[in-house]
Amino acid sequence: MKEILLQIDGRQVKATEGMTLLEAAQSADIFIPTLCHHEKLEPYGGCRLCIVEVEVNGWTKLVVSCVYPVEENIIVRTRSEKVDKIRKMILELLLAHAPDSLQLQAFAKEYGADRDRFEKEASFCIHCGLCVRYCAEVKKKHAVGFVNSGARREISFIPEIAAKECNDCKECFELCPTSYLQAVFVLTEALAFP
Repeated sequence: MKEILLQIDGRQVKATEGMTLLEAAQSADIFIPTLCHHEKLEPYGGCRLCIVEVEVNGWTKLVVSCVYPVEENIIVRTRSEKVDKIRKMILELLLAHAPDSLQLQAFAKEYGADRDRFEKEASFCIHCGLCVRYCAEVKKKHAVGFVNSGARREISFIPEIAAKECNDCKECFELCPTSYLQAVFVLTEALAFP
């Protein structure tokens, strides 16, 4: 594979063709926050927390680093006033859904996000998709999925599949940044499992 040279936060970083900016940064021990990324899963770009500023030929743009491919000689800034402001807003919106998430609270502290800025929406799910994607891509069971769309979107276990597969697995539980998934499973178990 072709080797690509780029600059991340003032450092020269070597990457290989096909890598994402997030992967290149991680290979150089440069931290970029993320909620929907997992090394075993296909890039998703759902949480947008890994947004970075990219400069190409003097022009800057904001991109989602977990899906954006590396390019020769680009300049990447993982922290800037603009990037931090966007991350702060994203965290404030997510905290409206999951105010007690320890992972969100840690990021909120880092970026100065106000957990009470927006009215609480008691969904507790931040739609990162980790559980759905892990069950489908890694376990190939499809026991959990998204239902509805837009503001009404939520995760749901498929009772017929979950009753057979989930009790012995539960690998997706530890991926959930809000612990919402466990509560949904217990409710599904109580209402639908034989």
